Amino acid sequence: MGDTSGFTDTKYVGVPDMIVEILSPSNQSHDLITKLNIYMKYGVKEYWIVNPMLNSITIYVLTEDDVYEQHAIKTDQGIITSKLLNGFHLELEHIFQ
Repeated sequence: MGDTSGFTDTKYVGVPDMIVEILSPSNQSHDLITKLNIYMKYGVKEYWIVNPMLNSITIYVLTEDDVYEQHAIKTDQGIITSKLLNGFHLELEHIFQ
C-alpha cells in the first residue's frame, strides 16, 4: 500500500500522486486550463481528464522537468493505461456505454 500519511478521518491533506477529473459542460475550461496548471505546479504525478461529452480520456504525466506531457488519449474505444500505477488500465467501451 502507498503512503497513507495524508489521510485523516474526513479528508486528505497533501498532494496526491494521481487525480482523475470528470468534466461537466459547465466547468470544462476551468478544469482544462486552471486545474491542470495548479496540479502541475504542486507536483501531481498523473492527471486524468475524463470527458463524457466526447467519450474520451486524456492522461498527463509530470516529467522530470516538472511539466505535464500527454501520456495517452483515447476516444470511444480502446484501452488506456496508467504510467504511474503499474498494470492499471481502463477499457473505454466499459466506461462510455
